[in-house]
Amino acid sequence: MDRLTTRKVKNSKSISIFGAIILTTSLTSCTLDGGSPKASSSQSQEEQNMSGSQREYLSVSNKPGVEPTVGKPIGDAPTTLVSQDIIVGTGDEVVATSTLTVHYQLISWKSGEILQSSWKSSPIDFPLNGVIAGWQQGMPGMKVGGRRLLVIPPELAYGASGSGPIGPNETLAFVVDLVGVQ
Repeated sequence: MDRLTTRKVKNSKSISIFGAIILTTSLTSCTLDGGSPKASSSQSQEEQNMSGSQREYLSVSNKPGVEPTVGKPIGDAPTTLVSQDIIVGTGDEVVATSTLTVHYQLISWKSGEILQSSWKSSPIDFPLNGVIAGWQQGMPGMKVGGRRLLVIPPELAYGASGSGPIGPNETLAFVVDLVGVQ
């Protein structure tokens, strides 16, 4: 190699390394919540990973105790479980063995239609360990009084078989208001 080519290669490597340092520094110094402290420092790394980014998957109203207004899903369906608090509750906390009392809406990611809603009647009760894996993984840590968005990929929902109005391999969105926990 001649001197000019050698100098270009060295400059190119320097620029690449400098760019990587700047990018890493900027990404690690940014927060998605405006720099506010975490709501709970007891949240496990797994729970933080499940929450994903604070991307808006669909709009959900945040008025407690009132049936939520839910918009159509935005963009491609996530391929991993999303568990995002819309309203952070202050009551008792869900654990894997809890029995839950909830109001919920089930939304088809594909069509954006509400497939089921408990808001037309009373809240429903069920043991958390008796429902689909997406709920079992996405509900622990939620507190009574909260509203949570769960976006559940097919492999954590009803898979290739579907169920009732839920089509095969359908991604589901649930908006869940936690009324009680035992």
